[in-house]
Amino acid sequence: MTIPPIETVRDDAPRILLLLGSAPDAVRCEPWPKQAFSRTVAINNAWRVRPDWDFLVHSGDFPSDRLPHDATLRQARIFSATQYVPAQNAFGGFVYAGATMALTAAYWTIHSQKPDVLAFLGCDMIYDRPDKTHFYGIGRPDPLRDDVTLRNLEAKSARLLVQALKHGCLCINLSDLPRSRLVFPRLAFDALGGLSLARIADMKADILGSIRLDKAEKAEEIEKDLGYFYEDGMYWNHLDEIDETFLADIDGLWMSAVDTRRAG
Repeated sequence: MTIPPIETVRDDAPRILLLLGSAPDAVRCEPWPKQAFSRTVAINNAWRVRPDWDFLVHSGDFPSDRLPHDATLRQARIFSATQYVPAQNAFGGFVYAGATMALTAAYWTIHSQKPDVLAFLGCDMIYDRPDKTHFYGIGRPDPLRDDVTLRNLEAKSARLLVQALKHGCLCINLSDLPRSRLVFPRLAFDALGGLSLARIADMKADILGSIRLDKAEKAEEIEKDLGYFYEDGMYWNHLDEIDETFLADIDGLWMSAVDTRRAG
């Protein structure tokens, strides 16, 4: 696996994007100043958390009556499968990347916006509050559905961490919850202001130094050899071709490639 060396540090401001999910703690960002982020990407219902988001990425089956109706909100850009399927394909496709919107929107953001840092909030994929699984009440725990691409969410986030670094992006988790399915390093919101490009480069180098590139390279080799790639994104039409044992082996390689103990 080839990961480009840390580039010469630029002298402009870093591009830090917020990726906002719908977990109950997503509302923590309501008082955060918009200028703390270069752009805000909301996933599905998360556009309701605050009105100044820049992009909304929603699933193909997201009900149209849950989309923004206000004309001002609709001035922002709204994307669905037509845009995110090609983006996820650029990273190997849904079978390997994981077919749930936190992962899909992340790959779309890295592909289209090219951030230096992608900061996640409300995307921990933990559903242990029976009274309120999402900020708006009870929702569907989509990442926990019975799906061949989502057997190991930690492994899928480990893969995302490595793929993002290959594209010059550092994934971090702004969550303050005790548990997360994301294996990214944790960072408090108050620390974002101190993220210079030089500091980001140091963090990338530190994480890269802990990654078992031989394991990551082996995972990518197996992915390519298996060829579970479906350009239209409709992998569910090909389940008879997909061997879950092989996918479990790939997940194991991604987990062994990334030091998950470094996650906060």
